[in-house]
Amino acid sequence: MATKPASSSGFAWPNGARIAVVVTCLWENWSGDKGPPFSVQTTSLKPGTHDRAAMTWGHYGTRSGVWRLLKILDANKVPATFVANAQSLELSPAAAKQALKSGHEIAAHSYTQDALMAYLSPDEERAIIKKCIDTFKTVTGTAPKGWLSPVLAPTAHTEELIAEAGFLWYGDYNNIDLPFCVETKSGPLVALPHTDFADHRVLRANPRDWFEVHKDTFDYLYANEPTSFLNITLHAHFGGRPLMAAQFDAILKYIKGFADVWIVRHDEMADWVKANGIAEWTNAQRFYPAKA
Repeated sequence: MATKPASSSGFAWPNGARIAVVVTCLWENWSGDKGPPFSVQTTSLKPGTHDRAAMTWGHYGTRSGVWRLLKILDANKVPATFVANAQSLELSPAAAKQALKSGHEIAAHSYTQDALMAYLSPDEERAIIKKCIDTFKTVTGTAPKGWLSPVLAPTAHTEELIAEAGFLWYGDYNNIDLPFCVETKSGPLVALPHTDFADHRVLRANPRDWFEVHKDTFDYLYANEPTSFLNITLHAHFGGRPLMAAQFDAILKYIKGFADVWIVRHDEMADWVKANGIAEWTNAQRFYPAKA
């Protein structure tokens, strides 16, 4: 049952939770024989040379990483949102079906990771959004409820086009801490914050740093900012490897050791925000609320 806002200056998470935590698993693939423009390798190849190592490194997510993340989530009984390039579903429909069977959400992330919205005209954006929706319907039987653009590179039109296509939530925001309802010409859309510290921040470094950052952030918010929000994000092709997956398992176990934590899928969070008509908080309301 939805919890109504506690006052005009804020709201209360369901069941009085002190913090809401969402888990974002980015499940990405690149077109053709391409791979990500970065990898664990430190030696760059000559311009124009096919980087087979980067290509195969990127393919790891669909081959193995997504399955390991599913296993860890299931073992910890944690719901998550898999933000997937539509091509990822085509490459491994079995993984997509297992994600849904395990109770996770699958949201849209363009068709491939190199199909960036920032390079497209409005008509091209609309076409690729439709292609993603059609692919989801074919593989999973339903349309995705959420959208996050690759490398968080939308255009000035993307938000409106996502609302026009009937999505529930949209995640391309760099300027918010908490979710809220956005009014568009095509109706309401729920804005969800992303993270500033996904697993790639420790690429070629100590994976333990990723755990420590999230532990410290969680501890600070839990102690100092009631009704806060934390987005834990990692990629199937990097975070799904044992060296990072170990830290993922550790942070889930750590957070689950606390009472009054709402661990929730993006779509369930968005449903709650929309049902309660949550508006954006100003910083004054958040940090200096009016006294009763």
